[in-house]
Amino acid sequence: MPSPAPYEESIMVVDDEPVNLRLLDKMLRMQGYSRLVLLSDPREVLSHYLAHKPDLILLDINMPHLDGYQVMEALRALDEPVPPPIVVLTAQHTKDYLLRALASGARDFINKPFDRTELMMRVRNLLDAHLAHRMVHDQAAVLEKMVHQRTQELRDTRLQVVQRLGRAAEYRDEATGNHILRMSHICALLAGSLGWSEDQQELLLHASPMHDIGKIGIPDAVLLKPGKFEPAEWEIMKTHAAMGAELLAGDSSELMEMARAIALTHHEKWDGTGYPAGLQGEAIPLVGRIAAIADVFDALTSERPYKRAWPLEQAMAYLREHSGRHFDPTLVALFERELPRILQILQRYTD
Repeated sequence: MPSPAPYEESIMVVDDEPVNLRLLDKMLRMQGYSRLVLLSDPREVLSHYLAHKPDLILLDINMPHLDGYQVMEALRALDEPVPPPIVVLTAQHTKDYLLRALASGARDFINKPFDRTELMMRVRNLLDAHLAHRMVHDQAAVLEKMVHQRTQELRDTRLQVVQRLGRAAEYRDEATGNHILRMSHICALLAGSLGWSEDQQELLLHASPMHDIGKIGIPDAVLLKPGKFEPAEWEIMKTHAAMGAELLAGDSSELMEMARAIALTHHEKWDGTGYPAGLQGEAIPLVGRIAAIADVFDALTSERPYKRAWPLEQAMAYLREHSGRHFDPTLVALFERELPRILQILQRYTD
């Protein structure tokens, strides 16, 4: 009679009686199970389990040092996502005994002395069930990974669109594209210094580049005028804040809601003299206050077609002079404290 085809599954057998181990070893090998881990000392179960990761465990209950209940408790503490089924080997037949074994984590039990046919059927059925559970778990993990990857791709695409929109607005204003990089990184740095979480800092990093998106809608005759605006022209120019907020409206994502708040309020001033709503003090959203100081500082220290870059001390003097007027005083103090790191940002994204 030909030998049965070998099985790939690994089976651990734990029994302090050597005769039972030899019997089970023979029965399982005759059926085609060759990947066997035979243990007579229950104290070795955990180390061998971690080394071999068996697909099924045949476990005696009455053993010295650790009984089967203690072994099951130790295995359960590993909190495996798909633990192998445990079959209790027992000569006990009382209901309470068997119920305790099932409550402790056993999936089935086999009475001693073993019936070969019954043993093999239970072993095969439990191995097939375990394989099915593992396949479902693996499939779920693959699907989760695919969803995460797709979500990341969509997020990256959205961020690229956001950054390009921000740069489009800056190019129309003849400003350097690196302005939004410096400004947005300064915003994130200040937010981190205020105790914001890394996720919130990253959100601000990607929302702040759209602060001037509304400039897309300003006529060239106004936006690109080299000299001082006439009153009517200045009124047109000021509409870019509300226009930017309108462009960014209608998306409920955290990113777009924050970007909208920044676009709308980054020209508000602490003393209430800003635009478009004349908000004052803490009525101005914090993201708008952060964007305001980062935007102005980088504009002052950057060279533009219509002006030279201000020296650092002159730009800092401007921030101090307008603390409590244009800027949130707390943010001005924080800006001074973080100036060395801010200067690193300017150097990293220099023109």
